[in-house]
Amino acid sequence: MAYFDAASAAPLHPVARQALAASLDEGWADPARLYREGRKARMLLDAARDAAAEAVGCRPDELVFTSSGTRAVHAGVSGVLAGRRRVGRHLIVSAVEHSSVLHSAESHEADGGTVTRVAVDRTGAVSPAAYAGALRADTALACLQSANHEVGTVQPVAEVAEICRAAGVPLLVDAAQSLAWGPVAGDWSVLTASAHKWGGPSGVGLLVVRKGVRFAPQGPADERESGRAPGFENIPAIVAAAASLRAVRAEADAEAVRLRELTHRIRARVPELVPDVEVVGDPERRLPGIVTFSCLYVDGEALLHELDREGFSVSSGSSCTSSTLTPSHVLKAMGVLSEGNVRVSLPFGAVSEDVDGFLEVLPRAVAGVREKLGAPVAETAVRDDVLVVDSLGKRCPIPVIELAKVIGEVPVGGLVRVLSDDEAARLDIPAWCEMRGQEYVGEEPAERGAAYLVRRSG
Repeated sequence: MAYFDAASAAPLHPVARQALAASLDEGWADPARLYREGRKARMLLDAARDAAAEAVGCRPDELVFTSSGTRAVHAGVSGVLAGRRRVGRHLIVSAVEHSSVLHSAESHEADGGTVTRVAVDRTGAVSPAAYAGALRADTALACLQSANHEVGTVQPVAEVAEICRAAGVPLLVDAAQSLAWGPVAGDWSVLTASAHKWGGPSGVGLLVVRKGVRFAPQGPADERESGRAPGFENIPAIVAAAASLRAVRAEADAEAVRLRELTHRIRARVPELVPDVEVVGDPERRLPGIVTFSCLYVDGEALLHELDREGFSVSSGSSCTSSTLTPSHVLKAMGVLSEGNVRVSLPFGAVSEDVDGFLEVLPRAVAGVREKLGAPVAETAVRDDVLVVDSLGKRCPIPVIELAKVIGEVPVGGLVRVLSDDEAARLDIPAWCEMRGQEYVGEEPAERGAAYLVRRSG
């Protein structure tokens, strides 16, 4: 079985396993106590903090350990917003942030604050100029991920940090995906990360708040971790997290070269092996181990099941997954196909043979899913010189499949009107037009669902 979903959770690093086992006997006591066992626990905690701070590039007293990366984000966002409430209640985020950031933004709005969501281009990158344009006199905080978790695109953090610093606005960086590869560049103010992304144990997050940033921890007061992360520290897990971060950093330069070659192979070969595929994300400014592509006429969840049966664990940003039943907000913001989306994220140590095996299996898996989904026959009719495709009650990608079947029946310049009540069609039909060189005219209200107009260009 080949595990290709390291962007969700990396396998436990051998160093983390060793450090976890070794510290179980020494790190169980209360590090706030002055007796021998407490002093041993405190020494382990302090050493872990020093190691993590060195990897991040901050002072040890600026870094606290939280119970998860999500908790670090929530605490970081709420703490800065509360600390700078006199400045204002305006928050800036990108449209492709991790859900933990977006949920914090939604909570802020529900509490009466305002949020600006900065758009991205088709590669998933923000423009520094867009952040500059979003800044206001009442902006309390801006947030920007260091790299995108779904498509691997690296964001211009240093440029955005410089813009925010000049405006006197702190920038919070979610570095969960990139911290294993090196420190985050730029003059950022707050940083968060999660240990299970780099091969540490789950249940450990990092929250770094630079000196001078106004910060007011929210919730009941607690003396642990400078009052910013309540609860008894899980010292063995923290020690393992810091040890594994140091270990992966020592391997990062060489491993980055190796994984970039493997992901480049996937990016180049997939469009050659599978018809009607779009590789998404920035082709150059990207993390070493992530490659994402979208397959037309394929249900992403069905494709993942097929690949799992063939021995490959991958993930998808596809819409209509069993957990959410909604399109990926990242793919939606990028304007790319949400159906048939596959994210391959290679762990440290991934081997060339497994990548070759994946490339051998993928065409067969895609063809099998397409064959199963190709059975429905489009119900079409010509109304006022417009070919109408009735896909009501059919889940994506069926509306796109039916559109593809009939587009050749209209003359160049003719219109096809696709009726669909699946929310994913709002994203997938324009994305299909972009991929196939057809003109997307727009959306119209319909008696049920919506009508999507497509003009045949060739």
